[in-house]
Formats: sequence, C-alpha cells, structure tokens
Amino acid sequence: MNVRERSSHTTGLLLGVLGYLLWGLFPLYFILLDSVPPIEIVAHRIIWSLIFVVIVVLIGKQWRVFTQAFNRRIVIILGTAAIFLAINWLVYVYAVNSDQVIQASLGYFVNPLVSVALGVVILKERLRIAQWVAVGIAVIAVAVLTIAYGQLPWIALTLGFSFGIYGLLKKFANIPSIHSLGIETAVLLPIAIVILSIAVSRGDNSIVMDGPGITALLILLGPITAIPLLAFGGAAIRIPLSTLGLLQYITPTGQFLLGVFVFNEVMTTESWIGFGLVWTALVVFSIDMYRHTRNNSKTSALLKSEQAEIEASGA
Repeated sequence: MNVRERSSHTTGLLLGVLGYLLWGLFPLYFILLDSVPPIEIVAHRIIWSLIFVVIVVLIGKQWRVFTQAFNRRIVIILGTAAIFLAINWLVYVYAVNSDQVIQASLGYFVNPLVSVALGVVILKERLRIAQWVAVGIAVIAVAVLTIAYGQLPWIALTLGFSFGIYGLLKKFANIPSIHSLGIETAVLLPIAIVILSIAVSRGDNSIVMDGPGITALLILLGPITAIPLLAFGGAAIRIPLSTLGLLQYITPTGQFLLGVFVFNEVMTTESWIGFGLVWTALVVFSIDMYRHTRNNSKTSALLKSEQAEIEASGA
C-alpha cells in the first residue's frame, strides 16, 4: 500500500467511525424531542432532510446528475425503499421516546444477520456453514429475548428487517447515497406535508407551539440525518466492505451503552443471555466474513500474478 492508498484508507476509516458513531448517538438527540409525537418527528425529518440534500447537491453542482436519476425504475425502487425507511425512522423514534433504546440497539445488532437471511430468501444465495450457525444462534437469541420481554421483541425485529429490506433495495438502485436520500425523501414529501397539515389544523404543530428550541432541533434533523450518511458514503469508496461491515457494530454498541448507562434501562438475566447469544452469533459471522474476504483477496492476487506471467511469457 503506497502513501496515497494509506492516506485514503485512513480517511475512510475515520469517516466510517464518524458516521457509525453519530448514528449510535442518535438517542441523545431524539430524547430532546420527547414532547413531539414520533410521527411528526419523522415528517420533519423527511422535509428538512430533503431541503439539506438539495442544498448539498446545488453546492456540489450535481443538480443535473441528481435530476437524471429520477427515472421510472429508480423512483419505483427507491419509493418502495422509502416506505421501509419511514417505518424504520418511526419505530426508532418511538423506541427512544418510550425508553426502549436497548431493544432498538438489538435491531441493529441483528441487522447483518437479517441481511444474510434476506439474501437466502430473496436472492437465493447459498450460505456457508458458519453463516448458518450464526443465523441459528440468532434465532435462539430471539427466543430467549421473547421470554425475557414477555413478548416478541417487535421493535428490534421491525428495525432489523425494515433496515435490511431498505438496504437491499438501495443495492438494486445502486446510486450515490445523497442522491438516494433525496429521491426517498422527495417520494415521502407529500405524506410528510399531510401529517404536518393535520397537526396545524389541530393546533398542536410542535415547530410553532413548543418554542424556538424545539423548532431548531426539528430543523437540524436535516443535516443530522444526512451528515452520517455522507460520512458513510465517503468511507464506502475508500475501505474494504469487510472493514465497513465490522465498523457497523459501533452504532448498536453505542445505543446499547446509552440504554444501560445513560437511560438506566433494566437488563434482566434473561436479557443478558439473549444479548450474549446475539454477540456470539456476530462474532461467528464476522470471523467467517473476514476469512472469506481474505481468501478471496489471496485468490484474486494469485490470478492476477498468473495472468501477468502468462502475458510476460507471451511477449
């Protein structure tokens, strides 16, 4: 790795850590908005995120590229993705404002395993033995946590599956993150306007009624939503996917620590056992992913070397 590559890799790591760390700290922000109904928070998040994206696109002189992405196929895919994104946002805000941050963190811990399961069901992918083991342990963990909570951990499962499906659809769309967020929020904009219009008609619009502090916090939802996404996008083009995959655990770890030590949520013995099983599944999954990526890299390097030797001998 030369100096330029090393510098790019370091920048990618820093951007990845920044993005995932900011996502992990989101509960500290949303708890400040606990006086605002979750559905209204999501409506504001949609509107101000779209405005921020438009500003970024204009500053970056990418407006033509952005508008060209509005073709029928992309809009259908990202319009569907936007539905799952809105569900994810709504349930997440509800979890924070109802003192269930730990269960929200569980959703993002299991998300990689959910993505693997979706790959099997939707893309007909074949899992390696270690991946099957990880998924099996995760299923057992959900069963244990169901006993611990006295009900199915629906918040965690909704967050995990909604974000997993959202990620899968974004993979199909395959356009830059900032452009994708712009299209998604543009699709959701009419719904957001209806929600806030109803709030205004009832006389309980938080951006007007709850004072300048809440107004500022709601407006800042735009950059707070987009900045981690931009950091993630910058990391994704600079560091290997395997490294990015390991960094993603920063987010649920931060949420879990906030739930336990800041919000003082109770962890029973059964909950600790359930989370322990989830973490075990993730260790198995991560080790397998690392080994598989390393073996693929070695195979690719060997093939390139052999190809170079063939070309050299042919010359």
